[in-house]
Amino acid sequence: MNVRRLIPTVALAGAVALGATALTSCSGAGAAGGEHGKLGVTASFYPLQFVAEQIGKEHVKVDGLTKPGVEPHDLEITPKQTAQLGEADVVLYLKNLQPAVDKAVAQSGVKNVVDAATLTTLEAHGAEPGHGEEGHAHQEGDEHAGEHAGEHDGHDHGGNGTDPHVWLDPVKYAEIAKGVGAALEKADPGHAADYKKNTDELVGKLAALDTEFKDGLKNTASRTFITTHSAFGYLAERYGLDQEGISGVDPESEPSPARMKDLQAVAKKDNVTTVFFETLASDKTAKTLATDTGLKTDVLDPLEGITDTSQGADYFEVMRSNLKNLQKALGAK
Repeated sequence: MNVRRLIPTVALAGAVALGATALTSCSGAGAAGGEHGKLGVTASFYPLQFVAEQIGKEHVKVDGLTKPGVEPHDLEITPKQTAQLGEADVVLYLKNLQPAVDKAVAQSGVKNVVDAATLTTLEAHGAEPGHGEEGHAHQEGDEHAGEHAGEHDGHDHGGNGTDPHVWLDPVKYAEIAKGVGAALEKADPGHAADYKKNTDELVGKLAALDTEFKDGLKNTASRTFITTHSAFGYLAERYGLDQEGISGVDPESEPSPARMKDLQAVAKKDNVTTVFFETLASDKTAKTLATDTGLKTDVLDPLEGITDTSQGADYFEVMRSNLKNLQKALGAK
């Protein structure tokens, strides 16, 4: 089971306040700049775009840097896009998730920036590959923790060893929503009451989703799931599950023979029935393992983007599809 290993960050209350006070009013007392008087918000990728749209609604114009179908980690940004960033009223991003965005934000000179990583507590979910533990967090004091803390689903997230996929935990996503709401209130005080109301509604919906996951995954035949992309550490920890990532290189790489042997043993020991793959990456790795182990394959979407192949039209629909697929794979009772 995943063991929480907290990475010291700013306390949530302070982070939300910091996210809000870091912003300056766009133009005087309550007037929003941007197109047609709307607050111009640029979000680095889908989860932040969605939360901005849900909270801002008719008062904001939200642009996403990562277009549908593009793997967020691999995003490249043009000089023109960097210049456009500087024209946004508010920029929302998650530091260390997308190196190109981090660089562009620094070069753009934009002042009103909200780093979602400061609005909740990031944790480490890395593990030593090849030992049947991929995707698990190390106990404090684990002799391997420091050595392998930066290994997570094959991406270099700034070398700080933390897992950025916080939006897959509805509780942590709600914390980010509160911080974004506070930031929009500060940037556009004339519509602060609406932002507050919309934030409360979104947080309520996320609380209901959290309850659905708790109830839906309470009693299952297995607590272990195997996935090509080790993005589900927060979700696994929140609901008492064990995540087993196929490879420590990237979602599309083939597992080593040693890792394959480990996963075969894990699948047998923990009654695993399914190997999950994601919509924005190849299913080749999942099918390779499934063929060799006699397991099924299914989709577990890390929700880094919505496309025509997504199992839902928005965050909530896809998360409920993930829940349904997990219940089926784990043998929910």
